[in-house]
Amino acid sequence: MKPQVYHVDAFTSVPFRGNSAGVVLHADGLSDAQMQLIARELRHSETAFLLTSDDSDVHIRYFTPTVEVPICGHATVAAHYVRANVLGLGDTTVWQTSLAGRHRVDIEASDNDYRISLEQGIPGFEAPLEGAVRAAIIDALHLSEDDMLPGLPIQVATTGHSKVMIALKPEVDLDALSPDLPALTAISQQIGCNGFFPFQIRKGENATDGRMFSPAIGIVEDPVTGNANGPMGAWLVQHGLMPHDGKTLRVQGHQGRALGRDGIVDVTVTIRDNQPEKVTISGSAVILFHAEWAIDF
Repeated sequence: MKPQVYHVDAFTSVPFRGNSAGVVLHADGLSDAQMQLIARELRHSETAFLLTSDDSDVHIRYFTPTVEVPICGHATVAAHYVRANVLGLGDTTVWQTSLAGRHRVDIEASDNDYRISLEQGIPGFEAPLEGAVRAAIIDALHLSEDDMLPGLPIQVATTGHSKVMIALKPEVDLDALSPDLPALTAISQQIGCNGFFPFQIRKGENATDGRMFSPAIGIVEDPVTGNANGPMGAWLVQHGLMPHDGKTLRVQGHQGRALGRDGIVDVTVTIRDNQPEKVTISGSAVILFHAEWAIDF
């Protein structure tokens, strides 16, 4: 069967909002080079290619327009939303493999629609980025130290695909950020992390607003990012920035407003001994269209 290509908006139920992803079913016959060409042609921040797997329900590979990446939150939501619709799934749990490992995905069926939840990898944190590197990141964002939430590090956090956490004061105009993209690309190469996630905590709410820049992998700005909001939730627990009951923290990560593509990532952090132990992200999606690949490779 020829590959089937879907255009999906994830972390939203409203067309043309959230984060768009390509989803390619029946991708087993495609080579690495062909997958990269398709991702470049579709021009989504990520395209997910679904393949058969011997040890899980599905194997997924993720490509930006320029490079393969280990995993992608919104493209995972999009991929399982498409798969659930095509297979007519009910409430179920499936397992996927990717370059980031083996992950659980929960499918919730309701009112002829689906909600997808992905259990991300074990939270991890690198040493704070200090001195000249910290200054370079702030400068590349055209911000100052006075714009940073005081007493907190700029730090790489990960639940499978690392991002730089940059907590800003609530009065900073987040939507007005216009970073120096070549500078961020150079810093990415220096620190080995390709995503920068400046965000703010909403006063009196378990909610945040963020933006995510990854020019080093061909993504000027990603509208709504599961692999930024997920580790952000763990980072909030790590630094004691949101109240919780000692067992669970739930956060709504808002993103995409500056691009006119508002979306929400629901983040659930499981806590043990006041430390983040597990992170799950969930969201809705909507299929805009799909097509069969017309050419022969």
